[in-house]
Amino acid sequence: MALVVQKYGGSSVADAESIKRVAQRIAATKRDGHDVAVVVSAMGDTTDELIDLANQVSPLPPARELDMLLTSGERISMALLAMAIANLGHEARSFTGSQAGVITDGSHGRARIIDVTPGRIRGALDEGLIAIVAGFQGVSQDTKDVTTLGRGGSDTTAVALAAALGADVCEIYTDVDGIFTADPRIVPVARRIPDISYEEMMEMAACGAKILHLRCVEYARRYGMPIHVRSSFSNKTGTWVKESIEGNTMEQAIISGVAHDRSEAKITVVGVPDKVGEAATIFQTLADAEINIDMIVQNVSAAATSRTDISFTLPRTDGQTAMASLNKIKERIGFDKLRYDDQIGKVSLIGAGMRSHPGVTAKFFGSIADAGVNIEMISTSEIRISVVVDQDDVDAAVTAAHRAFDLDSDQVEAVVYGGSGR
Repeated sequence: MALVVQKYGGSSVADAESIKRVAQRIAATKRDGHDVAVVVSAMGDTTDELIDLANQVSPLPPARELDMLLTSGERISMALLAMAIANLGHEARSFTGSQAGVITDGSHGRARIIDVTPGRIRGALDEGLIAIVAGFQGVSQDTKDVTTLGRGGSDTTAVALAAALGADVCEIYTDVDGIFTADPRIVPVARRIPDISYEEMMEMAACGAKILHLRCVEYARRYGMPIHVRSSFSNKTGTWVKESIEGNTMEQAIISGVAHDRSEAKITVVGVPDKVGEAATIFQTLADAEINIDMIVQNVSAAATSRTDISFTLPRTDGQTAMASLNKIKERIGFDKLRYDDQIGKVSLIGAGMRSHPGVTAKFFGSIADAGVNIEMISTSEIRISVVVDQDDVDAAVTAAHRAFDLDSDQVEAVVYGGSGR
């Protein structure tokens, strides 16, 4: 007998029939003799609909009240799921994030989990009940207000709860049959990856692969919690995300996959005086505005002017905030102007095997060039190469790189059952 934590995303509980199907899967796990705790997201597009409703009422809804509104979506799905399980003859008990002991900081809309004290969940499991927890939410340690964890927060809730309970596995159920070598909507012949290391999955998540949230994988690696990514629409094996082991098959592949991200923008600070501390001032200003920077490129200083250009990428949603923050320090630094481009995309090649295989970079750039795609920026790590290209060229670059590294499957096995890939 094992303790299993299962997480079901919005597409898996999109309507009444989907909820009843999920209830049957949970009941089957319970019948197999396992203790089961479940984390659920809001139904379908409920969160987006609630955000739209809030924006109709107020152009700038107060962050605290927006969190109060958005957490209602998960409360609806958890209660309905408990009812569906009860109809199958099993007793389930639902809990909000705060009732489940999910303690966070006070940052509304993007709170981070500080601790999980799952006393009530453990008590329900000890009584033989199925515990259902609302994902994406918690309670602030300081203010005691309800908080939300941001997009993908239910993944993080599930892994954090699994770690706190000492679960044997955290199963993340979605609308695809596991993690694939590329987005199946772009590459229909993408191949399912049976096993992938935390390290590679973190790079894929950071580079735009939406199947798992980055914070979820970070949490899993910290606590050594194995994640099993599966589809709630089929009974296929899925993908295991776990620690890399010497000799394990997950280390045999040179390249694990190709990820892409269309959610970023690029800012270029033109004509920055080439003096000590100017770059530090620019990026400290962005840090003070709580903006995360991804890729950075600085040109060689022009000899005649002693000025340089600094380009960087950031989330598109933070673009206007970044531009406003930088314009405030324009006179102090003395740069010429700012350029903003939100029509870009990032394409990344990920694989632990590239550490010990020369020629990967050349093949990657060659495949993109053969596809007629121009590269604007380049960034690398030990197991990742990322490039920025025009947004319209993303699909071509992903397809070309996927084919160049022989990642195409001999048969079409990538199916997106729910349409969103989560």
